[in-house]
Amino acid sequence: MSILRLEQVSRSVPLPDGGRLTILSGVDLEVGDGDRVSVVGRSGSGKSTLLNILGLIDAPTTGEVHFEEVPARTFSGAGRDRLRGRKIGFVFQQFNLLPRRSALENVLTPLLYDGGRDFWRRRAIATRMLESVGLGHRLDSPPERLSGGEQQRVAIARALVRRPRLILADEPTGALDLETGGSVMELLEQVADETDAALVTITHDPNIAARASRHYRLEGGALAPAVVA
Repeated sequence: MSILRLEQVSRSVPLPDGGRLTILSGVDLEVGDGDRVSVVGRSGSGKSTLLNILGLIDAPTTGEVHFEEVPARTFSGAGRDRLRGRKIGFVFQQFNLLPRRSALENVLTPLLYDGGRDFWRRRAIATRMLESVGLGHRLDSPPERLSGGEQQRVAIARALVRRPRLILADEPTGALDLETGGSVMELLEQVADETDAALVTITHDPNIAARASRHYRLEGGALAPAVVA
């Protein structure tokens, strides 16, 4: 089943002189359960803009975005927020962890917005997720007492704690050394495999891109299939 589908999506912004800057143009992309997709592109190619549209943060200027076969334009702002919280997990290059909060407190934060039984079981759920990423012994450690790799694993645990159907990873290894970056990607793929979640990785690193089964390049605002060695 299709989770996300972009049809002829474009994104442009107004310029001070009255013109418009086109960032994305004619983008088509479909992502289904279990897909592993990578998007490569140089700095300024529109990768972050594409990620925001994939994550239902921004709307396209033209074209259609469908989430689970429903046009995203029909969702209210609150509806998009709820959908992102339940079904989309974001992993960013900058970990965006809450300072002076423990790893456990960071990971259980998304569950505070859950109205179901997960709200009452949030500490147990967050603890299990941290254990699954090898940080069961660091539950009480704040970000400033964790290594870069450990912080990234906390960020992954937080992104996946609600078992999203779609995981969006924006340069997830950009701040890490080669060995730690490879371990992080293995972990991300392993956890995604457990729930058959789709994983879309936005990266400039061809080695990270090669881990996916479908590869795309973003250039000049256009998205096209790519060959990654």
